Amino acid sequence: MNYLTIENISKMYGEKLLFKDISFHIDKGQKIAMVAENGTGKTTLLRVIAGEESPEGENRKILMRKDIRTGYLKQDPEFQPGHNIMDAVFEIDHPLINAVKEYEQAVANPEDQKRLERASAKMDELNAWDVEARIKEILSKLNIKNLTQKVNVLSGGQKKRLALAKILIEEPDFIILDEPTNHLDIDMIEWLEQYLQQVNLTIFMVTHDRYFLEKVCDTIIELDGGKLYRYKGNYSDFLEKKATREEVGARNTERDMKLLKRELQWIRRQPKARGTKAKSRVNSFHDLDEKLSNKTVKQDLQIEIKGARLGSKILEAHYINKAYDDLVLIKDFDYKFKKREKVGIVGANGAGKSTLLKILTKEIRPDSGKVVVGGTIVFGHFTQDGIQLEQDKRVIDVVRDIAEYIPLANGMKLTAPALLERFLFSRKQQQVYVSQLSGGEKRRLYLLTVLMQNPNFLILDEPTNDLDIMTLNVLEDFLMDFSGCVLIVSHDRYFMDKLVDHIFVFEGDGHIRDFNGTYTEYRTRKKKEDREKKAVERIPEKSAKKDDYKNKPKSRLGYNERREMGKLEKQIAKLESRRAEILEKFNDTGLPADEINALSKELNELQGLLEEKEMRWMELAELDE
Repeated sequence: MNYLTIENISKMYGEKLLFKDISFHIDKGQKIAMVAENGTGKTTLLRVIAGEESPEGENRKILMRKDIRTGYLKQDPEFQPGHNIMDAVFEIDHPLINAVKEYEQAVANPEDQKRLERASAKMDELNAWDVEARIKEILSKLNIKNLTQKVNVLSGGQKKRLALAKILIEEPDFIILDEPTNHLDIDMIEWLEQYLQQVNLTIFMVTHDRYFLEKVCDTIIELDGGKLYRYKGNYSDFLEKKATREEVGARNTERDMKLLKRELQWIRRQPKARGTKAKSRVNSFHDLDEKLSNKTVKQDLQIEIKGARLGSKILEAHYINKAYDDLVLIKDFDYKFKKREKVGIVGANGAGKSTLLKILTKEIRPDSGKVVVGGTIVFGHFTQDGIQLEQDKRVIDVVRDIAEYIPLANGMKLTAPALLERFLFSRKQQQVYVSQLSGGEKRRLYLLTVLMQNPNFLILDEPTNDLDIMTLNVLEDFLMDFSGCVLIVSHDRYFMDKLVDHIFVFEGDGHIRDFNGTYTEYRTRKKKEDREKKAVERIPEKSAKKDDYKNKPKSRLGYNERREMGKLEKQIAKLESRRAEILEKFNDTGLPADEINALSKELNELQGLLEEKEMRWMELAELDE
């Protein structure tokens, strides 16, 4: 069933062509992602599909199925002034949602007992308790707790999470998502991945999260040079097929250039008066010339900025503590950084990650403990809230306010305009105002202003938000070769896994764990530890039950019952062994989805059998005590 058909749409932004005559379609159940460089029109295309902007182009057509509901997650969501979180969450007019809203409001005002009774009766009548449980799960997973809080006091990240929760609660048929993983912590992202993998969901999204693309999407479309290219499969398939396309394109361009050169030599030799055949060749020459002139020459982002010299003493934290009232964020954190070290920081939103960064850079003071900064250290601090660029300034002036030129790693100097060109800001684009840049372009410009300070210790707080995949790849290459230290807070698991030597994990109550490995390795270890902990917790329960049986009066079992009991013990051991095998298989991150589903089903069946046989064994044990 077709949900959306796009045909021959184009869009200009001022004099800049974003896309021209692009066409594609989306069918029910498809999960399609769009990738492109910053500033090439990704968000604009989403706005066009959502009906918030008008398309251009002759014979343009946008056909959206009329009997479906659509949800659109914007980069910067807006809510009704004066609304609280509950108003925003339950804004949709639907009988089940209305019943849950009334029930939640009644629970929040328990003194009105009659209202609570009416609300509970309505929930029973509509069988809305499952809906209420689903809503609570979504709000809990996205860390939305205080439903009476006004939306106008929420941060940008909190508003994004609230908007995402609202869409998931409404359960639209077709979901449009603009950077859904921005402002989510890693636990939230992993939960959202599982949620969006549901077969009945139809999704069109823009995201730079490469693990997300790998696990959720079945199709990727690329907006490149104003044209659209469609790739069936996930992110791995996209990389492989894109490489093939570009290789073929490069061969064709080289062939066309040689042909153009031959035709140019021929046309210059011809007299003014030409026959029909000659005119045909002239027309072909002009067609080929236009074709090649329209080909965009790809520029690669180049980062070759020289870092300041790093001395023997780097950065030391001596038993740092920090709390706000009863909320303990950091407890006895002690660490000495080493040369060329690359460390990641992970943890839930609000756990204290940004606070630790600000303590290390001495922006805020710890409650106790001290920070020692080496004499040669020059921090480059990319902060979450650091994009305070003056909107009425031109791009070139933003850079010149810092320096007219900057030293490069090869010993040469680079002027401000040339440096901006290295960061993919053309001379023409350098004259535009900051307010005219896309979100990703602003972050790229902000990153440049940080690197221009010639740092040797980079502190990057969520640097990947809104950056396109191409820029991320180059940034990763730069950071891997960076001769100084790097400390990164990021929800981008791919970015972290590729770069860091070890990670600081905020595990709650101020405890920071130093894990020697990547984030993916940590998650695997943590899941194993959680399973072992649950197994240990179950042992006292079983022992207590056995003690109860021992204290009961003994009664002898017959031959058949004893034989049955022996068989049960062997069956239970066999089932527990198989359960352990399945749990071990789940540690394999490369396990195919169909095998995961089959193993999950088998695990549930095993659990049911185990409980049944253990219950029977206990019944027999009671008789034997």
